[in-house]
Amino acid sequence: MCYYVEYIEKLENYFLDQFGQVLDKTIIEGAQLLEIPFYHFVGGFEHPSFPIVTHTGVQSMEWGLIPFWTKDAVQAKDMRIKTLNAIGETAFEKPSFRESIKKRRGLLIVTAFFEWRDFAGKKYPYRISLKNESSFALGCIYDKWVDKETGEIKSTFSIVTTAANALMEKIHNLKKRMPLILAPENFQRWLDPNLSKEQVQELISPYPEEKMTAYTISQFANSSRNYRNVDTISEPVVYPEIEAN
Repeated sequence: MCYYVEYIEKLENYFLDQFGQVLDKTIIEGAQLLEIPFYHFVGGFEHPSFPIVTHTGVQSMEWGLIPFWTKDAVQAKDMRIKTLNAIGETAFEKPSFRESIKKRRGLLIVTAFFEWRDFAGKKYPYRISLKNESSFALGCIYDKWVDKETGEIKSTFSIVTTAANALMEKIHNLKKRMPLILAPENFQRWLDPNLSKEQVQELISPYPEEKMTAYTISQFANSSRNYRNVDTISEPVVYPEIEAN
């Protein structure tokens, strides 16, 4: 799955370079991308806001999808804990995701994500990114919910996941999942609201492991009691007990 990410780069130029042909430049420049804080390590359970690229522009959304049909704030709070990720293989079937996966697909730009390996009863955290790429895109779905009591509108998203590639099978060795990473040549297709179910499903597949890189970091990352949003969180830590396994 994917519950923790890193977002530590000024991304305005990245958005302009990657999406200038897809989106209007004025929309991108007006999205106040630079107001999004740096996250050295942030979890979906905190429901942080990110700029999400959609087919109409760049919008600030909170992590943890609230479906449009959610009844009230109590249900919304319960719902979004369960919707940080959307399993790509079943998203068209699940009530929480099936409308969003059809028409409301977006991209979350990150610099890395984090996952844990279970070994001999202990959890070892990894920082995972792409080789030769400072930033990359995770496939998302999104929705908009209106609180009928207050009138507040919440735009929220969920990260789509897929089966793990060989690298991620070793790291995420229990559930063997990974976030959907999309190559730039597939950005426009993923955002296109007119794709058929079959065309969307073709895009939901593991990213090539030879294009990815990963290393272990401090087990300080294991506890939510620690303040983990610090630059030292991404420093490599070697664990001899797992080096040969």
